[in-house]
Amino acid sequence: MKFLRRLHLYLGVLYAPLLLFYLATGWYQLAVPDRLKTPSEAETFWQKMRVIHTDQIYPTDRAGVRGSSPKWFRWLSQGLSVALGLATVIGVVLAVRIVRPSWLAWMVLLLGLLLPGAALWLGAGP
Repeated sequence: MKFLRRLHLYLGVLYAPLLLFYLATGWYQLAVPDRLKTPSEAETFWQKMRVIHTDQIYPTDRAGVRGSSPKWFRWLSQGLSVALGLATVIGVVLAVRIVRPSWLAWMVLLLGLLLPGAALWLGAGP
């Protein structure tokens, strides 16, 4: 149990900045639905961050000419996906084992599974 807590802590701290970046830029994409045709069109700070989120390159005027490669940032982002999945599973295990009564943790987990489906169903329209 101590190992799981420590692993959960270090994975969370290591990837927290990148996770917050994706959270903020994903929110921006939802709030401001305009799309740029090419990465070089990004002018504002948030537009540039959006290009990093979607294309994994820093947008410059030369981005298309120079042949920017998203390889390194993509590897880091894929590591985030694996670490976030692992940390989430560890977090659920810790919650079920620590929270008393444990049925409360299971009920909240079930609610977390049902709410997204309910939101999609309610938004589906007639």
